[in-house]
Amino acid sequence: MDPIYLDHAATTPVRGEVLEAMLPFLGERFGNPSSMHRWGRDARVALDEARERVATCLGAHVDEIIFTSCGTEGDNLAVLGAWRTQRASAAGRNAVAVTPIEHKAVLAAAHQAEAEGAELRLLPVSCEGVVDMDAVRAAMDDSLAICSVMWINNEIGTVQPVPEIAELARESGVLFHTDAVQALGKVEIDVGRLPVSMLAVSGHKIGAPKGIGALFIRRGTTMQPLFFGGGQDRGRRPGTENVAYAVGFATAVELAVAEREEECRRLRDFRERLELAIMQQVPDAVIHGSGADRAPHIINVSVPGCDAESLLMALDLRGVAASAGSACQSGAASVSHVLSALGVGADEAMSALRLSLGSLTTDDHVTRVSELLPALVHKARGSAAVA
Repeated sequence: MDPIYLDHAATTPVRGEVLEAMLPFLGERFGNPSSMHRWGRDARVALDEARERVATCLGAHVDEIIFTSCGTEGDNLAVLGAWRTQRASAAGRNAVAVTPIEHKAVLAAAHQAEAEGAELRLLPVSCEGVVDMDAVRAAMDDSLAICSVMWINNEIGTVQPVPEIAELARESGVLFHTDAVQALGKVEIDVGRLPVSMLAVSGHKIGAPKGIGALFIRRGTTMQPLFFGGGQDRGRRPGTENVAYAVGFATAVELAVAEREEECRRLRDFRERLELAIMQQVPDAVIHGSGADRAPHIINVSVPGCDAESLLMALDLRGVAASAGSACQSGAASVSHVLSALGVGADEAMSALRLSLGSLTTDDHVTRVSELLPALVHKARGSAAVA
């Protein structure tokens, strides 16, 4: 049987349209966009067009988009770059507010700011993984430099009330950043109407290669760069631009935006079918975040009495790829910080699987996994009982 890939939240295959758009810039159109000759001018035109295409898809001005290497770079530049500037400003804002279920790219950046003297404020979340809006309101004071809340959680798929938080931040004069890496192609993003200060996205979650992303920085938002050198991107992100990947990323963003509604309906149907089958056959399983608004492509399920690592190995031996959480911390035998923040016990958290759907997922795949996963759970429990 065909292998089944259920780890789209970790990465996605490069789309054929994206590869086709990139190939000329990996060959004869190889110029450096900072060069003045014809090869450089050709690369500059392609880069500027890619930036404009991404800006159009996000509802941004073209000068508000900078290309990055990944979501992690975008998150770090937003959180640290903006906080360092705010701290040094006349207002002297020094606090950073984040939720405890952010991607490690945001959490680590916030902790680095704390190590440099920032006041770190952790915004509590409910047992379903939704931020406490009263806590958000309380945090929005004159000392808060930046608030960062991810739009869609990469482990459990919960959707945060980003538009409401962004409006609160705007009214309070606080910079607001959202990690929209999992949100691109899953929710409507229009920064022309959404008052975010910064928004980070990544290519390899939507069919572009690994190694390319973008950060939206609203006009008037100042920040210190993380890198130093050339004057590319108005000095905010110096370094020779990756033209081929920027062109591919622009193509992937256009496709993700155009196909969003239809693809979300397809994936939501698959997710609901798979969750129903699991709960019918393993009634004590726990779907994390099921009581909240969730993205259509992520299922995080704990199976009491089973070890996630063993289940993942059993699935892999049968051609099914899944994960135990964020790929950025795979291989670490530790409890998910996201599930811990939800109040999930250690044993339950260690039995959690993440199944993430996407372009490779078919109706047949859903049917097969709906039968296979419960069977593996019952087998694992039987073996444990015998032991």
